Amino acid sequence: MFYKEEKKIVKETIRKDKRGNPCWYCTGVAYVGVTEDSLKCYLFVHIRKEKVMRTSKVERNTKETQIVCELNLDGTGTAKVDTGVGFLDHMLNSFARHGFFDLTLSVKGDLYVDCHHTIEDTGIVLGQAIKEAVGNKEGIKRYGSSLLPMDETLVLCAIDLSGRPYLNFDMTFTAERVGYYDTEMVKEFFYAVSYAAGMNLHMKQMDGSNNHHLIEAAY
Repeated sequence: MFYKEEKKIVKETIRKDKRGNPCWYCTGVAYVGVTEDSLKCYLFVHIRKEKVMRTSKVERNTKETQIVCELNLDGTGTAKVDTGVGFLDHMLNSFARHGFFDLTLSVKGDLYVDCHHTIEDTGIVLGQAIKEAVGNKEGIKRYGSSLLPMDETLVLCAIDLSGRPYLNFDMTFTAERVGYYDTEMVKEFFYAVSYAAGMNLHMKQMDGSNNHHLIEAAY
């Protein structure tokens, strides 16, 4: 994420370079006629981007679960997720892809018992990773919301990165599970995320009945 001044410089760089020379760093090609403008592109885009990248790595080991999570909030939507619960993998892959987050997540849980510890602890670790990656919250908006359609389903989500954890969850499921994901764990997952991240999180089902669509819209 670039600051306004940096965006302005990049726009001026593109406009000023009359010869049409591209940034040598972007193309990976070094040539003799490196202009001052293309050098600006390198200095203010690539170098700065590397410095402000918001990343985190969190590990959590308990008797029930062993989890390693790496998160890049300024990524491209690349995910490598293995929780042992297929539907949870599907949800977190969608979360990363549509949020343009890079997420690497490995979870080994006591699934021979049930999915509870695996899903809840994954929420805790993801929340911790978000909190660590956001850091001092400089340059971001505190509040955000989304009204997301998923076929017949419509779900409202609003957050406040206040540092005060709270979950207001108003969704109803008619099936006990989707795949091997118990639907009662949807609330537990987001409770864990909100409290570990220190965020105010509101989720409300506006319309819809398909359990798969409802959960996917929430994620």
